[in-house]
Amino acid sequence: MSTVIKTDGLTKRFPRVTALDQLTVEVQPGVVGLVGSNGAGKSTLIKILLGLSPATSGTGQVLGLDIATEGPAIRERVGYMPEHDCLPPDVSATEFVVHMARMAGLPAAAARERTADTLRHVGLYEERYRPMGGYSTGMKQRVKLAQALVHDPQLVLLDEPTNGLDPVGRDDMLALIRRVHSDFGISVLVTTHLLGELERTCDHLVVIDGGRLLRSSSTASFTEATQLLAVEVTDHPDDQSLDADRAVRERLAAAGLTVRPDGSRILLVEMAGEDTYDTIRDTVAGLGLGLIRLEQRRHRVAEIFTAAAPGAQADPATPADPADPAPGADPQTVDPQTADPQAGGAPDVVAS
Repeated sequence: MSTVIKTDGLTKRFPRVTALDQLTVEVQPGVVGLVGSNGAGKSTLIKILLGLSPATSGTGQVLGLDIATEGPAIRERVGYMPEHDCLPPDVSATEFVVHMARMAGLPAAAARERTADTLRHVGLYEERYRPMGGYSTGMKQRVKLAQALVHDPQLVLLDEPTNGLDPVGRDDMLALIRRVHSDFGISVLVTTHLLGELERTCDHLVVIDGGRLLRSSSTASFTEATQLLAVEVTDHPDDQSLDADRAVRERLAAAGLTVRPDGSRILLVEMAGEDTYDTIRDTVAGLGLGLIRLEQRRHRVAEIFTAAAPGAQADPATPADPADPAPGADPQTVDPQTADPQAGGAPDVVAS
């Protein structure tokens, strides 16, 4: 399996902030998620990988090409979907995508043919002749994806592709991203602050904070089962005064198990051997209670990110990555439990 992106000690310093700090990472083919809070260096990294911004130090390769000396060759083989709206409002999607295809070196006839196929793939074929100024946010995101794909790249870099979309629009965009790889074999590097998306979409995750690598591993290893059992029990059918959760917790602790509550009615029990299941079952039955849930707990990406980077949430006093939008440009936040930008609670990762 060939490496599509490789960096070694990649560093980018600005006068008042270090955007990337000795970043060393390898990205294999597939759908890879790049996650980090505002100012983590994600947009700076993409610009350096495209050969649009020089690194202060360190080296990197994209598709085996040197980022310092072979920028034009990289951009011939790579598609890029920017985060911010940058579409001319008085131009149709067909005109714009054909223009981008010609810019990538396709002949006129091939550019028109590829444009029609790509707009059909992203679901804009019927609307392709309308001026883009009248498009919804979701349609504009699809145009940006189409122009990144029209020249048949080997790799696409998608910067916040679901930004501004409602839940249905996000699901549709995520399905398109998966199909980019599964149907066409194009590798994808996608940045996003909506961590729940990464669990469903990406094969591999790269977590950076303050320009430093925190973790790079498969999504499966991020969400692997832990050595914890989630236990939920019913109330006592006859003794309503009994605090069932407390009684179970005390009995299990007396049996030598470590137990802690985890929100409403859920107890987390540390595994202490295969007989832990029997101990829980016998304890619940001995109290005359019913067992609603007994299952191995799985990590969520949000929990892993919080554990790996306790200070990962953007600090208003910390200078932002010059290549990222100003703090507050997009107020969406992530709830650690639901990964829903509309949910309440303390944010885990602020939109970048």
